[in-house]
Amino acid sequence: MFPYFFADKQPLLAFIGVLGAFAATCLMISRLSSYLPKDHGRDYAVEGQKSVGKPRGAGIIFVLVFAVATLLFSGLSIELCIYLMLIVIEMLTGFFDDTAEKPWGELKKGLLDLAVAVAVATTYLQHNSSTIEIMGRQITFPPVLFAICAVVLVWVSINVTNCADGVDGLSGTLTIITLTTIYIINEINDKGKDISFPILLFMVCILGYLWYNASPSRLLMGDAGSRAMGVFISIAILKSGSPLLYIPAAFVIIMDGGLGLVKLSLIRLFQIRILKNTLTPLHDHVRKKLGWSNTQTVFRFAIIQIVISLAAVYTLLL
Repeated sequence: MFPYFFADKQPLLAFIGVLGAFAATCLMISRLSSYLPKDHGRDYAVEGQKSVGKPRGAGIIFVLVFAVATLLFSGLSIELCIYLMLIVIEMLTGFFDDTAEKPWGELKKGLLDLAVAVAVATTYLQHNSSTIEIMGRQITFPPVLFAICAVVLVWVSINVTNCADGVDGLSGTLTIITLTTIYIINEINDKGKDISFPILLFMVCILGYLWYNASPSRLLMGDAGSRAMGVFISIAILKSGSPLLYIPAAFVIIMDGGLGLVKLSLIRLFQIRILKNTLTPLHDHVRKKLGWSNTQTVFRFAIIQIVISLAAVYTLLL
């Protein structure tokens, strides 16, 4: 294993890595966005037709920049290299869906997500213990039970993050807040040092994308970006040693993207209909039913997540 730049006292290289990842993302997007597939709009989404013609699938750019920056500027281990490969694989499954003339079916995407989730859980258990921290207590789970829970966590994170992508700047902003929360949690608990610098790199690559995606956006990340963000969030929270903190750290993403999954699952499996007057994802509900603008939606959802994250972080300090 190569030493990590923070641990190896090479702050200048870390500084260059962060700035370089941001600059490279901005540069690559400006140069390559014209080669991306064009969005066809979504009839089922509020204001979905406004995205027609915009470059879609920009996730392939900022995720690949992140992967290269991590390889160049972060300490590497077999575990981290496998995670990078899985993030790129998840990004590619999303990108191929973005470029397909006919969108992939839910079953196909769900099975691919499941395969990646199993690979993440298996990799984690090969390099880490099945002990987690809950309210200051160390609890060790049987490896099989831990693996099942980890697979569920990764699969859920991928899909709720994907569903939360629908408003200019929303999912990227929420992901940055969530990753910042996890980064702080790691610092407080003195865990996840091997993922801390990659978290920073991932955040600045998203910021490079948001430079062009801020309302009104010039391009969209597509499934290539949202699915990669989801799997990275799950890896980061697993490495924190406190996976249950995923709930407060990603609360708004879970609620925004997850309610629709719950509604659909209940209808298909049990013919149970809930929240009949609530549009999902929630960002569609607040825009259509409450009259929020896109900017208000992003800011207010971000504010809610920041408040919850601050409460969670302060609780850890007590």
